[in-house]
Amino acid sequence: MKWERGHKSQYVEDVRGQRASGRGAALKVGGGGAALLTVIALIAQALGVDLGIGSGTTTTGGGGNQAASGGGGGPPPPMSKEDAELYDFINFVVDDIQGAFDRAMTAAGQRYTPATLKVFAEAVDTACGAADSAVGPFYCPGDSNAYIDLTFYRDLRERFGAGGDFAQAYVLAHEYGHHLQNLLGTDDRVRQQVAGDKSLENPLSVRQELQADCYAGVWANDTGKRKRIEIGDIEEAVTAAQAIGDDRLQKMAGRRVNPETFTHGSSAQRVKWFKRGLEAGRLDACDTFNARDL
Repeated sequence: MKWERGHKSQYVEDVRGQRASGRGAALKVGGGGAALLTVIALIAQALGVDLGIGSGTTTTGGGGNQAASGGGGGPPPPMSKEDAELYDFINFVVDDIQGAFDRAMTAAGQRYTPATLKVFAEAVDTACGAADSAVGPFYCPGDSNAYIDLTFYRDLRERFGAGGDFAQAYVLAHEYGHHLQNLLGTDDRVRQQVAGDKSLENPLSVRQELQADCYAGVWANDTGKRKRIEIGDIEEAVTAAQAIGDDRLQKMAGRRVNPETFTHGSSAQRVKWFKRGLEAGRLDACDTFNARDL
């Protein structure tokens, strides 16, 4: 991906020096209010991986917006050269993604409000509760922030074979896709449906996650129009989408593939919806909730 080094975003915050208090509501992972630990997190534990692959939307257990930012601490520790360059890249990508989504929302007659990405180390407090790096990247609708521990990218590359800068950007675009869902009221609608019928929790989580993948594809389409995509970039994003499908992770954990336990969608589904957004370049192409065939 063609990007500009030295770009600093006002929407990226380094909170690695903050100590997580562990207080607040228990963090829930998975679009629209999935179980306390998703199948993805359990599989990661079974594999001994500090990775909650799939980067779901988070919700609070009691609906409250508890203390959101960290339990204090000193300034962020120095970064390695590799992490410093990655942090530089993230600063550029966050603004690139949000610029694309601003244009997409405007085209749809909606208003986009920017969200901040907080880079943490090991653990962090959010309005959705305390979280550690094992849950992977996530978005909290309670404070409208996205969160990531940079070690996620190492694990994505080394353990799951999904490296490359465009794969890294796809992960962030997926999280900001959850921000779009928050702005558009999708989060609230899903939460209300699940409250009325608990059996809808996993199926709706899958649809919400696939929609976030589609929104990431909309960003990729916009990036292509601005000629920032290089040879191999789309393949990197597709490889990342395949790597974090529920079916693949269940197989890696030595478990039987059980679609009823899916919370993020299969590898094929994730790739399909990413490509749909990529090809259409419009938010209205990402209506996973009314799609008969996911």
